[in-house]
Amino acid sequence: MIEAIGERTTAIETRQLTRAYGERLAVDRLDLRIRQGEVFGFLGPNGAGKTTTLRMLLGLIAPTSGSAVVAGGSPGSAESLDQVGAMIEQPGFYPYLSGAENLRLMAAYSRVEPQRVAAVLDQVDLGDRAGDKFSAYSQGMKQRLGLAAALLKDPVVLILDEPSNGLNPAGMAEMRTLIRSLADEGRTVLLSSHLLGEIEQICDRIGVIREGQLVAEGTVAELRGDELLSVVATPFDAAWNYLLSRQDLEIVDTADGAIQLRTDRARTASITRGLVEAGFDVTELTWRRQTLEDVFLDLTNRVEAA
Repeated sequence: MIEAIGERTTAIETRQLTRAYGERLAVDRLDLRIRQGEVFGFLGPNGAGKTTTLRMLLGLIAPTSGSAVVAGGSPGSAESLDQVGAMIEQPGFYPYLSGAENLRLMAAYSRVEPQRVAAVLDQVDLGDRAGDKFSAYSQGMKQRLGLAAALLKDPVVLILDEPSNGLNPAGMAEMRTLIRSLADEGRTVLLSSHLLGEIEQICDRIGVIREGQLVAEGTVAELRGDELLSVVATPFDAAWNYLLSRQDLEIVDTADGAIQLRTDRARTASITRGLVEAGFDVTELTWRRQTLEDVFLDLTNRVEAA
């Protein structure tokens, strides 16, 4: 059964999930808990183990060790698959059949009521192109048909690998809105993507995987950390000593000739005035918080260097 956590339940859980190919560990003792009704972003560089993890969660490949529960059942079991929709890598359909014909075949195979086909096509904004052959679809339309197929069983869990691939900016915005609406209905969406801007806008929580291991997990705000004040002043060493002596701020880091401070925005004027009155030339004061891209590159590069 799905385990309760606070007021929400765990829709997907892995415990020490591991997949080895010979001597290489593609996924290494992965522990994940993804809650019902949230959009969870799954990030990592190429070869990090994302797709291998998604395939294990769907029962397409077996783990070497460890376990997982997806929608209340073991991956690949009838109990789990009845509640899960997925789009992994490129969606595959018969090129000589229309979008609607492809979905009707899938509906019959999955014992889904045929009226669901029109409903999901409308849901992904393909209703007016339902009769066109799949071979005539653009890349973005193929992605949307893949999402429609994932929605056929009216699943409680969606596992999506790069759903915005090939979409133009307007299509990406529509996909974001659609995925968010699915979560608002109570569905759980596990979303793997290389588009960090999309992940940052849509996800409730994010996990970063590197070399098969989870290296960070949290909300976007938690991962991005505090807003910092970046100060460029000369002479640098003397300015650093002056700022270090102040009790109303904390020096966090230095980078590219700038001193990174943690303090209150209300003290910005006081800090500027103090530096100028102490005889320093202040050329830049900028409030900045790390982007998700900054965090991602720092985590993956730091782990790689280690």
